This record gives sequence, structure tokens and C-alpha cells, in this order.
Amino acid sequence: MALENSPFVLYSDGKGNIFEDTSLFVTGRSGWEAAPIDPSLFIELPDGGNLYELPGRRGIGIDVETGEMRLCEKGWAVAAFIPPAHTGFYLAAFETSEEAPTLPLFCYTAVGWWDDKFYVPAVRIEQDIRQECAGYDSEVIADGTENLLQAYSHNRLIKHLMENCCRTYHCPAARNFAMGRWECPVPSSPACNANCIGCISFQPQEESIVSTQDRLTFKPTAEEIVEFTVPHLETAPYPIISFGQGCEGEPLLMWETIREAIIEIRKHTSKGSININTNGSKPDAVQKLCEVGLNSIRVSLNSAQKHIYTAYYRPNNYEFEDIVESLRVVRKNGGWASINYFVFPGMTDTMEEYEALRKLIRDTDLSMIQWRNFNIDPDWYLGKIGVTETGDLLGIHQLMDLIREEFPNVKFGYFNPPIERIKGNYTADFAHY
Repeated sequence: MALENSPFVLYSDGKGNIFEDTSLFVTGRSGWEAAPIDPSLFIELPDGGNLYELPGRRGIGIDVETGEMRLCEKGWAVAAFIPPAHTGFYLAAFETSEEAPTLPLFCYTAVGWWDDKFYVPAVRIEQDIRQECAGYDSEVIADGTENLLQAYSHNRLIKHLMENCCRTYHCPAARNFAMGRWECPVPSSPACNANCIGCISFQPQEESIVSTQDRLTFKPTAEEIVEFTVPHLETAPYPIISFGQGCEGEPLLMWETIREAIIEIRKHTSKGSININTNGSKPDAVQKLCEVGLNSIRVSLNSAQKHIYTAYYRPNNYEFEDIVESLRVVRKNGGWASINYFVFPGMTDTMEEYEALRKLIRDTDLSMIQWRNFNIDPDWYLGKIGVTETGDLLGIHQLMDLIREEFPNVKFGYFNPPIERIKGNYTADFAHY
């Protein structure tokens, strides 16, 4: 593999300044190992991407003179956050010192510097523009937030979505809702029946990381849900309402309320799509929801292998087989079934995972894979699930190619599609909306 046009390693001085080391080509991490990156896999860091200093970690590069791997001793390693709609092929490669702190719950994609630009090994997996930075108008969001708070002054969910999600955490879905467009988030459950290692809304006090947002603290009523979702479905372009958000537990624990809400919503409007983002733990509840109008489901999983899934999710009173059945139930009812697939180079692209993913697709008649970057400290994750070796690897890009070739009807993406895509031309260009 010729590396002459590869980007150079980046390092941080610990004071917020980032530099390139032109004596080292950047490498990528898969599992526990660092490896050269094919220059053809690099794209310019997309708008909305960010760079992170990785304290207590030294970047690993390939010496431009000798071709040997060595550490960059000039400063701390650097990683990139790549924005939604993009999937990374390699993690940032580094060596971690014993005193290094655990990294927060973000993605850590390899990044380098070439020709006055930052480059990442990644692909744009989704053309939908719904979470692109350029599309957010702060004045429109501020006005929309205030209007919603006034119009629904007694609605606890609106207060949570606008004050907590939109104003405090700048949640992309909540901001889109404030702008009156596309996918509207509907958090519904303060409780969960899993104990995910990397939960973004709840972490035990004794843990070395903190959750990235506050979890919903109440059980909304069907009336509170219906009050604002019907107007959204009626007026928003390409509207979706989605139960199951990062600021809550498991929505299927509130399936009776959700069922009641769907029934009432469909009394008032037939427009748009009703979706649930879930761990898929209660297939009987999913069936009940399908019977009253649920259009689509997205089930999150870090692996299609039961033992790896279980080690991360640590489920209570459900098993991996239940999530497979939930996907199957939606497809049998004529709905759209996606997986929210946490991509972790070195785990997602093992031969064992590839075979398990193929089986999952066949067993469920899966509609879509949402290739999501796994937001987690790589060392911490592998240590928590007890993985010391990952075996032979395909590479994320080759894995995608193989799945696309064998299952041409399975769509690739990053977001829940609107009903227009589900029922019509999935590949249609929605960039104008």
C-alpha cells in the first residue's frame, strides 16, 4: 500500500492547540491494533466535525522514512468526531498510559492533516441533510422554542424537549422540532430494562464516566403526547414522530401509553410516519403497537452476536432472541425494520460478526442498517466486555460492500426514513427539503 499521499499524524500540546507531525503518517485502530490506512478511504473532515485531544495517550504513526510504526512523543493524541450521516472506518490509534482518564461518550475516529485540510477515513452513508449544521438557524430555533413553550405551557414533554433537550443540550432532533420540520422526538419512559455500559442518560455514581444528558424524570400521558405530535404530523415536511430518545430509558416499558397515543393520533391525522427507537425487548408489545399504526422500528445493538450484545446491554428480563423477534414482528405487519448498528472497527468487521449479521438480516427480513459510530472509549469498552483479541478482520468498508452485494434490498443509512421513502423511492434526493 503506497502511503505517499497519506495524511500526517496530529498531536495536541494540551492547551487547545493542534499541530501536524510531518515525520509520521497517520494510522487507524481496529480492535486493539494499529494499522496503515488505505489513502483512498480518506475524505475531508465534514462540516460539523470536531477534533478531540486524548489526554494521557500518544498517537501511533508510520515513520515516513523507515516505514516503521512508532509513537508521536510531541504531545497528546488527537481524534475526530465525525458528524451524523457519516460512518468511520478506523478509530484513532494511540497508546494509553496508566494515568490516562477514561474518555467521554463520543466517537473517536482517526484523523490526519494533508494539503492544509483535515482528513478522516470515513464515508457519507446517508444523503439526508436533517442534522447538518448549516441547516440550523439559531433565530428560528429560539423563536420556535419560545412559541412551543407558550402554546403548550402545561405540557411537561414540551417543557422537557425545549428547555432540556433544545436549549441545554442542543439536541439536533429537538432543534428540528423547534424549526417545525422532519423528525419530532417523543421521549416517553424514565425507566429502562437494560444496563448498557455506555448509557448516555444514566451512569452509576461510582463509574469513571458521566452521562452526556439528563434522563426524563416523569411518565408522560397519552394526552401530552397527542397534543403536539398531531400538529407536527399535519404541518411538518416529511414528518416523523419517534418514540425512544437518548434522554430516556426504554419506551416499550410505556407501550400501553404509546398505544393509546397512536390510536388517538390516527383519529386526527393519517399523515407522516410513527416510529419507535427501542432495544426491542418486548415483541408482544411491538405487535400491539403495529396493530394500531406503528410504521417503523429501529432496534439498537452493538453486535449481532448474542454474547457480545449481552455483555454490553446487560438486559433485565429479556434476551437477544426477543430483539430478533421484535424486528420480525414489524416486518410481518408490513412495517419498516431498521437496526441502529454501533460500528466499532475491529469488532463490527470480524468474520464472526459478519456471519452473525448475515443471519440476522435473513432471519428478520431487515429493511435497513443505520451504520452509527459507537460513542465510547475504545479501551474502556473492550475491557468492560472482556475482549482481548479480535481475530481476522474484513475492514468496515469491505464489510459494507459484502452486505450490500448479498442483500441489495437492505438500505444503508443513518436516520429513520420518512413514510415517503418507506413507501416510495428510497433513493430519492430529499436534500431540497
